[in-house]
Amino acid sequence: MVGDDMALDARGWMRGVRHVPSPNCDARPPGIAVDLVVLHNISLPPGEFGTGDIAAFFTNRLDPQRHPFFETIHQVQVSAHFLVERSGAIVQFVSCAERAWHAGASDFFGRTRCNDFSIGIEIEGCDDRPFEPAQYHAVCSLLSELAGGYPIRAVAGHSDIAPGRKTDPGPYFDWPRLMRMSAWPAERFPYQRWGK
Repeated sequence: MVGDDMALDARGWMRGVRHVPSPNCDARPPGIAVDLVVLHNISLPPGEFGTGDIAAFFTNRLDPQRHPFFETIHQVQVSAHFLVERSGAIVQFVSCAERAWHAGASDFFGRTRCNDFSIGIEIEGCDDRPFEPAQYHAVCSLLSELAGGYPIRAVAGHSDIAPGRKTDPGPYFDWPRLMRMSAWPAERFPYQRWGK
């Protein structure tokens, strides 16, 4: 669960959450404001939770012998800034000051290369089952803290910025619930407000 001591430090690391540094990141381009949050879902193996394999994947330690699916992805180098586990626990892999490799080829209303100006939050889940209440609370807490350190102006799903290529956070992600809980204006959820 999310603790009361969660706070973003000057180096882009969130105090009060577990840190598992990933090598899959690099410097952001100079002079670009970090103003977008991208929500994803992930489960490894697909449809299984609490295995520890997400952290292994994001730190290039995934064992290709452990599951047939891992043979197809173990050499892929990706990461996200944060993972919200099913319990609501938060793990940080990359400093928000750095560029995590989470969005890939992407476009936010004509702005390409969304990794340059976004923070990626992976939510442990999949496209075919609901998320846990604790996860919505954790995401809201993250959004609140991130908005205190960065000029966040929008939240989007991976499927919004990479349509046709990605489906996450998926049809079971309750956007209206997140919008109500965050108490942010509808303008910060542009794909939900105006449609895709």
